[in-house]
Amino acid sequence: MIRYEVLKTLLPVISDELVVCNIGSPSQELHALDDRPTNFYMLGTMGLASSIGFGLALVQDKPVISIDGDGSVLTNLATLSTIANNPRDNYILLIIDNGSYGSTGDQATYAGKKTSLSAVATGCGCENVVEVSAEKTAAALKDALAARRMTIIISKCQSGNVQVPVIKMNPIMIRERFMEAVRR
Repeated sequence: MIRYEVLKTLLPVISDELVVCNIGSPSQELHALDDRPTNFYMLGTMGLASSIGFGLALVQDKPVISIDGDGSVLTNLATLSTIANNPRDNYILLIIDNGSYGSTGDQATYAGKKTSLSAVATGCGCENVVEVSAEKTAAALKDALAARRMTIIISKCQSGNVQVPVIKMNPIMIRERFMEAVRR
């Protein structure tokens, strides 16, 4: 399975949760699959979906899911230490690990080589880290939501993108629509 197929399996699991989605192709794919006001699409700032989602979880009680990529998490490893040292049970970080920088041409990441993001997250002090195959991602997310316990899920999938339209909303429109959903 590639990332698009993983995202598609998540749609029946995600309902009213606030979702912060990684820059580029992941956001475009999620938008094409199921655009919702509760989805915050990153159009810039590589590496910050996990940080933005975690910050959101700190200031309100609704469940928050950050969908990030291995390449993005590798550019902001400090976020794992921050998450570990400030546990918030309404937060789930889903790292879709395809071993590549999918939005920039599928160049290999170190997670596609020797680096284990589950070992890094555990080493940073994250207590509930789950690594699953792409096919088991939706079940792992469903379990994490039901447990209401901060969870880091690493979903191992194949590299590849699906051609989908670009998001026509500008960043201000995305932010305002999302903030309205947060306030509800």
